[in-house]
Amino acid sequence: MRIIIFCSFLALTLGMRGASAGELRQIELTDGSTIAGEVLSMEGGIYTVRSAGLGTVKLEGSKIRAIRSGPSSGSPAAAPGNGTDAVVRSVGKKMMGDQEVMALILSLQNDPEFQKVLEDPEIMNAVNAGDVAALTANPRFMQLLNNPTVQDIQKKVK
Repeated sequence: MRIIIFCSFLALTLGMRGASAGELRQIELTDGSTIAGEVLSMEGGIYTVRSAGLGTVKLEGSKIRAIRSGPSSGSPAAAPGNGTDAVVRSVGKKMMGDQEVMALILSLQNDPEFQKVLEDPEIMNAVNAGDVAALTANPRFMQLLNNPTVQDIQKKVK
C-alpha cells in the first residue's frame, strides 16, 4: 500500500508541476530568505522562477527549503487537511482499479532509483504528512518525476 500512496503523490505532483506555472509562490531558501515568484519550470534539479523584484532566476533544488502557494508564507502549498488527502486517496483508488497502472507500479518495485527514494526518510516523512511542498522542493523526488515509468503512470491516471 505504501507504494500506491507514494505513486499517488508522484501523479499528483506531476499534475501540480504542469499546473503551477502562472501561480505566485513563496519560495523559501535554505538560507532563510524567501522569493515571491512564478515557478516557470523545473528541469534537471534547477527551478526557473520569475520574480517581480529579481526578474527570471534559476535556483538549484538543493537550495530550496519549501515552496508555498500564494504571496504569504502562512500555509504550505499542500498541507494535510486542505484537500490533499482526499485527492491522494482518489488518485490511489483510480490507480488500484487500473490493471495496467498497477503493473507499472509493481515494475517500479525493482527500480533501484525508486527504491532509494522510498528509503529516504525525508521524502517518506513528507509523503506521510501529505506535504507536497516539501516533496516538490526535494531534488531527489523531483528527479524521479522524469522516470519514464512514472510518466507513463501519470499519463494513464489523468
